[in-house]
Amino acid sequence: MTTSLAAARRPSPRRTASRTLLYAVLGFLTLVVVFPLVWMVLTSFKTDADAVRNPYSLPNPFSTEAYQTLLLSGQQPIFLWLWNSFAAATIQTVLILATASMAAYALARLDFAGKKVVFGLIIATLLVPPVVFLIPNYLIVENFGWLDTILAITVPGAAGAFGVFFLRQFFLGLPVEVEEAARIDGAGEFRIFFQVALPLAKPALATLAVLSFLGNWNDFLWPVYVLLSPENMTLQPGLAMLQGAYRTHFAIVMAGAVIASVPVLVLFAFAQRQIVDSVAGAAVKG
Repeated sequence: MTTSLAAARRPSPRRTASRTLLYAVLGFLTLVVVFPLVWMVLTSFKTDADAVRNPYSLPNPFSTEAYQTLLLSGQQPIFLWLWNSFAAATIQTVLILATASMAAYALARLDFAGKKVVFGLIIATLLVPPVVFLIPNYLIVENFGWLDTILAITVPGAAGAFGVFFLRQFFLGLPVEVEEAARIDGAGEFRIFFQVALPLAKPALATLAVLSFLGNWNDFLWPVYVLLSPENMTLQPGLAMLQGAYRTHFAIVMAGAVIASVPVLVLFAFAQRQIVDSVAGAAVKG
């Protein structure tokens, strides 16, 4: 009896082979993703000569010269760029969460004339390449006198269609009975939104916050056009200034890339649980 149960629990050769293949594929994909990051970190601890001579080897000698040049020499205002990027990404994230959550809740729960048309127009903007809005947004920012200010890199992207669509789908999956119970207790729509809907939507809000923060943090093209002085630069266009016209200091560039990656990794580490809960909840609802 015990032998038969053990044989029944033993995985079949076909299942073992498929699981082995799955682990092999996942391992290969992990290497593909991790290798550029490891190479970036290793290169940042090399000298310029070693980075060019042995690009795929361990640092020989191990050197922190790139970080010293970048952080301590004062040649580039790296800390100011970091602060500008953090401030811009934080402000725009807050604005996106505010505008997207209110618009999404209205489109998901409120009944008003033309709701489907409004939602269709919002979704239609997702089909337009972002570069199309480059010149119109630049002219608007210029007319408002926002060039070379933090407003230029925060306000134009504060109302995005993706956030509205993402949160609307989440609000549609929330139980209506909770909101009806709040209405019976005398709560108005604003109170229901702030005290009922938003607390239940924390996983989705955290996911949207991370995506919005990363979008602004990694943005390169738009800040290049609207930020004119070096002290107002954000990190991404600032790091591009580290590349010379005739020579590139690869170790310094990689050190800057490592510094730019640290806040993103810290943010993801803190928001990982909320992101997983949001994705898992969406999968169950789907």
